Amino acid sequence: MLDTANYTPRLKALYASEIKAKMKEEFGYKNDMQIPGLDKIVLNIGAGAEAVKDSKKAKSAQEDLTAIAGQQAVITKAKKSIAGFRVREDMPLGAKVTLRGDRMFEFLDRLITIAMPRIRDFRGVSGKSFDGRGNYAMGMKEHIVFPEINFDKVDEVWGLDIVICTTADNDAEAKALLKHFNMPFNS
Repeated sequence: MLDTANYTPRLKALYASEIKAKMKEEFGYKNDMQIPGLDKIVLNIGAGAEAVKDSKKAKSAQEDLTAIAGQQAVITKAKKSIAGFRVREDMPLGAKVTLRGDRMFEFLDRLITIAMPRIRDFRGVSGKSFDGRGNYAMGMKEHIVFPEINFDKVDEVWGLDIVICTTADNDAEAKALLKHFNMPFNS
C-alpha cells in the first residue's frame, strides 16, 4: 500500500533535485525564488452540441474528467442564452477541473509518460502554443488515451483542453521548464 504521508510525486522530486539547478544555470537567476515552476493545470471538456441535445452528456463528461484528474470536476454552465445554438442560460455544457500541488505533478507525469505515447500518429506537441506570459495550452482529440478511462464503458469520446500555468515571465523560460519535464515538443 502507498504511504501517502511520506510520498512525493516523481516530477516534484525531479524539479527540486535537478530542474531548479538546471534552470538557474541556464537563465542566470540570482535568487531561487526567480526560478519558474508549475502553478496549476486546468483541464476542460466542452460537451457543446451533444450537451444541448442531451443534458446527461455534461454529467458523463464530468465523470470522465473526475476519473482522469483524480479530483472532483465541476459542471460548466452557459453564461447567457444563444438562440441560434439552442442554448439557455445556466444550461450545463461541459466540465472543468483545476489541479494544484501533488495532483498537478502526478497528472503531468501521467500525461507525458502514459497518455501522449498512446495518441495515434503522435509526433510531439506544438512549441508555439504559449500565450506570451509563460502558460501553455494544448488540446487532445480523444480523452480515452488516459488509462483511467474504461474504453468499454465510454458512451462518447470527448476532446480535452489542457492548460499548464507556470510562474515563468515569458515563453522561453516556460518552454525550457516544460522541456526539462520531458514535454515532447516538435519544434
